[in-house]
Amino acid sequence: MESEKYYLNLSRASDLKDKKERKIYRAFEILPGALAWVTLFLVVFLSWKTPVFVAFFIIAFDVYWLLKTIYLSLHLRVGFKKTRKNMKVNWMEKLKKEKKGWEDFYHLIILPVYNEGMDIVGPTMDSILACNYPKDKFIVVFAIEKRAGKKAEELAKKVEEKYKNKFFRFLVTKHPSNIEGEIAGKGSNIAWAGKQAKEKIIDKENLPYDKILVSALDIDTILWPEYFSRLMYVYLSEKNPKRASYQPVPFYINNIWQAPAIARVISFSATFWHTLQQERPERMTTFSSHSMPFQALVDVGFWQTNVVSEDSRIFWQCFLRYDGDYRVVPLYYPVNMDANVAPKFWQTMINQYKQQRRWGYGAENIPYFLFGFLKNKKIPFGKKWHHSWTIIEGFHSWATNALIIFLLGWLPLYLGGEAFNQLLLAYNLPEITKSIMTLAMLGIVTSAVLTMLILPPKPPEYGKWKYAIMILQWPLLLVTIVVFGSLPGLDAQTRLMLGKYMGFWVTPKTR
Repeated sequence: MESEKYYLNLSRASDLKDKKERKIYRAFEILPGALAWVTLFLVVFLSWKTPVFVAFFIIAFDVYWLLKTIYLSLHLRVGFKKTRKNMKVNWMEKLKKEKKGWEDFYHLIILPVYNEGMDIVGPTMDSILACNYPKDKFIVVFAIEKRAGKKAEELAKKVEEKYKNKFFRFLVTKHPSNIEGEIAGKGSNIAWAGKQAKEKIIDKENLPYDKILVSALDIDTILWPEYFSRLMYVYLSEKNPKRASYQPVPFYINNIWQAPAIARVISFSATFWHTLQQERPERMTTFSSHSMPFQALVDVGFWQTNVVSEDSRIFWQCFLRYDGDYRVVPLYYPVNMDANVAPKFWQTMINQYKQQRRWGYGAENIPYFLFGFLKNKKIPFGKKWHHSWTIIEGFHSWATNALIIFLLGWLPLYLGGEAFNQLLLAYNLPEITKSIMTLAMLGIVTSAVLTMLILPPKPPEYGKWKYAIMILQWPLLLVTIVVFGSLPGLDAQTRLMLGKYMGFWVTPKTR
């Protein structure tokens, strides 16, 4: 296990003692940002030097974007249809009829808290209680931070008094603030909470590791009643359930009516992206609230405490630990979460950017798994190639595609010189690009329709006109994919490239 720990517990290049290996890991850290910036530079440079070539490239790229939009829209419709269908099923009834042994399993539910109040925590706890599943199989860990001070301690006391006797076991943990090498954030908190639950409950009561599923839930997660029944049904339906994590669909709609239009578009876009990803499990990693076997968590030493993207990092830890024999299984079942909303509009915009940048910093997993692939010779080459291409291409597209289409697509007209601008191609380039992009934006119609299907009940203080705004808001997508898509993605990758490592930014919760 010593050799496995050697690369399983890395977080950045400086963790490596060997100078050569440190340089390799550092090169992998530079790779995502370098690819993005080289791409953008070449588009600008070639628009000046070879404008005809770039003009044809832009047209071809626009066609590719159109085809990709159609492809993703089809996946979205199928994924959404399956999810909606599963939301109507009594999974506890199916579990009892069709699966054996489900009664033997416990669910360890970890709820990390920082500075949230009872207005956020209460609905989450109530949703767990409302689940159609035996509560005597729930081990609930309420994980607070010592650095949050008295406010967190008082909240934990209230929650413990109200909910302690409602579950098999209830544990409050307090994550210390002075552990060397840790990043203050969700990862270090839930890692501490998981280890405390293992020591104080699971090991103490001799509960079998292979009969425990862990659900690490963001504190704003509102569970649908059949979540654990659906999770257990899918788990028992898998051929090798112990080698998989289980991913629900995050619906960012808890406070969607209170969110400004741009924030709603961003939240719905994230919801739709994760919905269509359920149709592409070969490309999935764990994200935000998810579930996994406790034994796998123990085998990798719990979540890493010094990374920002612990939710996806835990997948790569398991993938490397089990020599590529690990995957993500889509649940096609939702959990409701908060849209990123602040009391004031401009603070909402700032928070949106910071959240997207934090998500974009998931690029820190690229050097981690690339270095792991070099060291682990047991993982099949095909799997290494597939995951490397999929993840790197995904982050590269995140940082560059929208900029190429909406900002850099006109560069040949401005940099190509008088000779190029006299060509028929120069005259037609804006019209061709506009026509292709108009067709691509027809996907907005699909988004608008799906928006109406997943909206929670409208609060009485809003009039019927609010429904119309939910439809009319979607042209804002053209702004959001650049300002709250490419730019924070490029920002995050640039920081990683320059060695300006990010800390964990806690998204403020407002309802």
